[in-house]
Amino acid sequence: MPATSNGSDEGATSQAAPSVPDTPRRTFLKSGTGLAALGVVAAAGVGYLLHQPGNDRQLVFGTLGDAMREVDRLAGASASASVSALAPATVWNWSQTLEHCAQSIEFSLQGFPAPKSALFQNTLGSAAFGVFALRGRMSHNLAEPIPGAPALDASTPDASVALVRLRKAVQDFATHAGPLHPHFAYGALSKTQYEHAHAMHLANHLSAFDVRG
Repeated sequence: MPATSNGSDEGATSQAAPSVPDTPRRTFLKSGTGLAALGVVAAAGVGYLLHQPGNDRQLVFGTLGDAMREVDRLAGASASASVSALAPATVWNWSQTLEHCAQSIEFSLQGFPAPKSALFQNTLGSAAFGVFALRGRMSHNLAEPIPGAPALDASTPDASVALVRLRKAVQDFATHAGPLHPHFAYGALSKTQYEHAHAMHLANHLSAFDVRG
């Protein structure tokens, strides 16, 4: 699947989305129950799972390496340009966005502070991840914090610290050889699935920014 964008996306590449491996999840997705359940999620306002922002570059990444190349492109903006949010796609600044994405990767290694119930993870959450994985792209509310996560610092326009934190989180994930903690919404994921989840998460957030001169 090629990378796609409504704006400039040099360095944005993609790999084929991993298949949904387990039969129960696949069956749930194919059934009317699964599709209806996703509608219930949206109707209930669970914005972290189903949300389509406006003014979105529609980036698609298959790996964290792909995603970080776009992070580096944006972070390397020249002195005459800057990374700008594409309103109304997001209300977070660039630093907050990088910090939020770092938090998500860190929590997959450390444990999420406020996971949803096992029932939610094994039904609605797992179904939502299956839909995202099948289409290669997620969509969620770009101003929705991870439940229980420390508040993002809106007072720091300099994103250098957040950028270092994100790069470290990506490196720590790449070298991690132990078990991974269940995603707060999607539940248990393999490392390959988790990398794709993180790559889709970054793609969704990075789609709300571009370099403007």
